[in-house]
Parts: sequence; C-alpha cells; structure tokens
Amino acid sequence: MTTKTERTKNKKPGSYDADDIEVLEGLDAVRKRPGMYIGGTGSGGLTHLLWEIIDNGVDEAAGGHAHLLEVLFHPDGSYEVTDDGRGIPIENKEGDATALEIVFTELHAGGKFGTGAYGASGGLHGVGASVVNALASRMEIEVDRKGSTHRLEFRDQVPGQTAKNGRFTAGHSLKKTRKIPASKTGTRVRFWPDRDIFDSEATIDYQEVRERLGQVCFLVPGLKIRLWDKRKGSRRSAEEFVSKGGLADYVDFVSGETQPVTGLVHLTGSSEFIEKVPVDGKLTEVTRECQVDIALRWVQNYESQIISFVNTIPTPDGGTHVAGFERSLTTAMNQAVSAADPRKLRKLKGEAKVQKEDAQEGLIAVVRVVFAEPQFRGQTKRELGTPEVQKIVSAITRDALKEWFDGTAKGSKKVHVKAILDKVADAIVNRISTKQALDNRRKAAQLGSNGLPDKLSDCRLHPEGELLIVEGDSAAGPAKRARDSAWQAVLPLRGKVVNAGKGTKKAVLDNAEAAALFTAIGAGSGPEFDLASRRYDRLILLADADVDGSHIRCLVLTLIFHYMRPLLEEGHVYAAQPPTHAIVLGQEKEFLYSEAELQDRVSEIKEKGRRYRITRFKGLGEMDDGELLETTLNPQTRVLRRITLQDAKQAEKAFEVMMGAPVEPRKDFIVKHSRDYGHALDV
Repeated sequence: MTTKTERTKNKKPGSYDADDIEVLEGLDAVRKRPGMYIGGTGSGGLTHLLWEIIDNGVDEAAGGHAHLLEVLFHPDGSYEVTDDGRGIPIENKEGDATALEIVFTELHAGGKFGTGAYGASGGLHGVGASVVNALASRMEIEVDRKGSTHRLEFRDQVPGQTAKNGRFTAGHSLKKTRKIPASKTGTRVRFWPDRDIFDSEATIDYQEVRERLGQVCFLVPGLKIRLWDKRKGSRRSAEEFVSKGGLADYVDFVSGETQPVTGLVHLTGSSEFIEKVPVDGKLTEVTRECQVDIALRWVQNYESQIISFVNTIPTPDGGTHVAGFERSLTTAMNQAVSAADPRKLRKLKGEAKVQKEDAQEGLIAVVRVVFAEPQFRGQTKRELGTPEVQKIVSAITRDALKEWFDGTAKGSKKVHVKAILDKVADAIVNRISTKQALDNRRKAAQLGSNGLPDKLSDCRLHPEGELLIVEGDSAAGPAKRARDSAWQAVLPLRGKVVNAGKGTKKAVLDNAEAAALFTAIGAGSGPEFDLASRRYDRLILLADADVDGSHIRCLVLTLIFHYMRPLLEEGHVYAAQPPTHAIVLGQEKEFLYSEAELQDRVSEIKEKGRRYRITRFKGLGEMDDGELLETTLNPQTRVLRRITLQDAKQAEKAFEVMMGAPVEPRKDFIVKHSRDYGHALDV
C-alpha cells in the first residue's frame, strides 16, 4: 500500500487526481487566502483587521451598551481596542471551550445572527474576530464580567496562558486576573499582526484611522472615542472624539467654512421589507425594518460629497441606499424646478431637464440606513447590495424632499428653496454652455488644428515625459534652454488661472490658462478625464519660492483637484523646490532652500572666519541656465515633492480662507497668526 506522500512523489507533471483536492479546516482557509477576507495583505488589509475589532466595540455602543471606545497603537507594532460594553460571554460553549474562545477561533460564530443580542450591526458575517486571530501571531483578550477580569491569549491561533516566566501553555481555561466591581463590564483586545503574511511595508495609517473614528462619533451620538499613537517616532498627543448632534454635526463638519446655500435638511423615516434567507436549510421569509437617516445641505461650491453608511459601516462605493437617494433627489428637483419655472431656463425649452450632476452640484449629504443583516458586495463591506433598501430610501427621500420644496416640512424656508432652485438653474445653463463649448472645440480640431497650445514647448517622448508648468515668460526662457527636450516639456502660465473652486464650469473652460493646461495634458477634464490618455507621466509645478508663487501653485492645484483629480490620486503631480538663496564661497556655490537654512549656514561660515557672498533668487527667471538645471530640472540633483490629494484639499481650504467671499474666516486667520508674521510687516 502506497502512502499519499509516495503517490505525490511519483506524480506526473500536469496530472490532476484526488490527491490534489485539499480541505482547509478552521482558520487555515483564512491564512491560505487572506485576500478573500480582508481584501489583500498590504496596508489596506492590515487596516481592515483593526476595523474588525473596532466595529465590535462600535456595535456595542450603537446598541446603547457602551459609552467609551479606546484605540491604541503600541510601540511594538501591536494594536489595542477597548470598550466598556457588555463584554464577550465567558461561559463554556463547546466542551472545554468558552464562548470567548469560539468567537476568536470559529468562522461564522458570533452574536449577530438574529438571536436578539444585536439589532443592527456592522460585523454580520461572524468572521471578523476569528479572521483577526487567524492573521495574528499573538492575541490578548480581557473581558470584564461578573466581578472579575477574565483573560485568554492566543499564540499562532492556539489558546492558552502566559506565565510570569514568559512560558506559554496551551489550554482552554480563562484566567481571572483581578477583581472588579460587579457593575463594570467591557472587552479589551490586543493583537500582533503576523508579519509572515503581510507585506513588509504594510502599515496602518494614523490619519486614516483618525478620520474614520471621527466619522463614528457622528454615527453614534454620545460615544466618546480616544485614540493614542505610541509608536516609535510618534509625538502625537491623545485625541478624543464625541458628537451630540449626529449626522447634522457631520454635515456641519464636512461643510467647514464653505458658504451655505441652504440650511440643514433632515430626512428620516422607516419601512419594512421582506427578505428570503436560508434557515435550517430552507428559504424562509423574514421581515426587516429599515431606518433611514439623511442629512444634507447645499453650499457655494461645485463639488458634491455623498457619504454613506450601513449601520455603522462606511460604504465608500455606495450601493442600493445611495442609488435610491440619488434617483429621488433628481426626481424631486425636476418637479420643483418645473413648478418654479425659472426665467433663465425658458429659452432652453426641452433641454431644461435637471440631470443628476445638476441636482448634486454643491451638495453635501450623509446617507445612513440601519437594519439587521445587510448584504454587502464583498467581505470588505464597501458597497451595500440589499435590493429592497433602494425602494425604501427612494420613497422616503421623495416624500420628504417634496415637503421641503413645498415649504410644508419643518425647517423649510422659502429663501433656501429659491436659492437652491436658482443654483440648479445655473448648473443646467452652465452644463449646456459647457457642452456647446466642447463641441465647438472638437469641431475646430477637426478643421486642422493640432489642438496644442501655441505657448507649449513640447517634448518628443510621450507619455513617458514630464510637463514643467512655469510662471510667466521670464521663467519659461531659462527652462526651455536648460531642459532636456527629449522628455521635458514647458508650459508657461502667462495670465491668472481661474479659481476652479468658485468659478462655473463654463468660466473654467473659457479661462485661457486652464484651457491651455487641459489641452496640453490631453486627457480631458471633469467627469470625462481619462488618466490613461494623458500625454505626460508627471506634472511638475515650477512656481517661484515667494507669495506670488504660492498663490499660482494653489490655483493650479485647485484646478487639478476639481477637474483632473486622478492625477493627484495616482501620484502624478509634483512641486519643484527651488532655492531661495545661494552662498558663494570662493569657487564653490551652495544652494539654500529657506530663510532658516540660510541663517544657520551663515552662522557656521562666520564661526570659521570665511568670506562669503549671498545671492537671493526672487524667482526662477533670475537663475542662469546652469543654476536652473542643477537645482530644478536635473533629476539627479533637483528636489521634488509629490503632491497628494490631501495636499490639494489643504491648498483649496487655504485659498478659500484667504481669497474667498466670507470675510470673517480671513479676519480670524490674520488675528491668529499676526504674532507669527508681524516681524515681516512694514509697520
């Protein structure tokens, strides 16, 4: 009789038989195919582990059982989540194994399968805690229940306890570590990700966690959340998040200092639907109650933000609840516009129908549905798939918005209704005008124009090259002479770039500098932008190292943010870091990049008693070709900074404060920072 090992050795290449069929038991399936459960083994998958544990604590809070959630990043690479909820049950469940152990070792085990422990929750598949254990080299769980703290550890998915001498002993029993008041309950989970599974560079981004926890506090009003980052090199202080107003506070937070067009609109309601689910091997009809909570506001902007949640889980890819909201929003807006009959739309006749993009221009909305056992498209829960929810959200949105536009809803004001109808009418006019402008431009191109700006000094290599965006002709001249024409193109901006955050779409397309940039890049703009069609791999902003340069850079970034965002998202936008000064020491020349760097270097030179000469660069146009090549154009010696999507958002916010219509934010900024920059003022 031959063994399986012997048969395997004697197998022919390419053969397929019974020995090739492998059965994975318990957590082995997770370790074998982690991507099926957490989306991948990079930073996203690692972050997903943390959220599985956080979501359990949030579910306790959403059910009214917890009031405090704490998240801690440890120096040793472990992560810890603590809540003051009811605590995971500690009684024996299967033989010697407690319910606590089962939760962390068995897939599809938990208290969220319709037993009544949770009405609606985020973690519904019953795999979250066990998946974390499967992909962790070590775990520690402490549960406060029944007047004691109960402890269980895992080493490579094996339960047990660690003695004072550091020796780990396998076993199912929980260890009572201390007595506590009988009223005290809660759960603490700490885990060490298995670095043999995750990519070596995988990490959890603090800002991403911070942003998500900030969302959670709006979803569970009254829940206090604390976040600590004690990792090596971190100097962050503990942060705390709490909200009393829920989604209304969230809309206020997202709106920031952007000027509002309407007050807050709050749409709420609930309805039931019937869903067929397998129960004991048979499809059974189950009645679900779905609660809908939507808060929204229109602001003086042209971007829309629809943020959606199912229970306490964010759904960045939307789903059926968002589809229902968007459909009824467009329908209600069409009815309201038709009833109002704005004069500016009469000449458009049949073209004056509100489209989705018109209704959502400047819209900030938070859409949340709460119901038991939602169906997500994928384990990572990025998109809701429950089909019946679309009809419910659509009906509630339609009825509530009709009352708001009619002026019969609580909080509805005629001035706000008129303001949004005027804004939508403008959006329709601008959309049609933009389409006409694009059509005219395409026709012109078909008549023989190459479609490239006259002022563009192009390169020969596409799309491997880079586009150098410079400030005016004074910088364009040296840049053209010093560049490598094979792969470096130069586009000077000779006029003012339109403020894309405030100007209409037509105003942006009519702006000569914006149009030149769109045309040079060659990938379109707005919804039509196609990253794959771009003519350059990198866009490099070569603005002067002064206030005017910062102003230009901010305007260009705002334009890219609103009309060519994939360039930022995929890391194709850079800012050159030109020097502010040069120090000449004999035959040597050193370039310095800030006033502080200059002062430090001058102090060093003076201590050595050396003679020196300082050259100040007011702009790139003051450099000779060699200096520009060395400091800004040569890949071997230049300093570039990649501009991220977050950088662009900050730039736009700064521009709104300093150049926007509201005076109060600008006044507050000047007063706040006057002490920091007062020395630079001529007073």
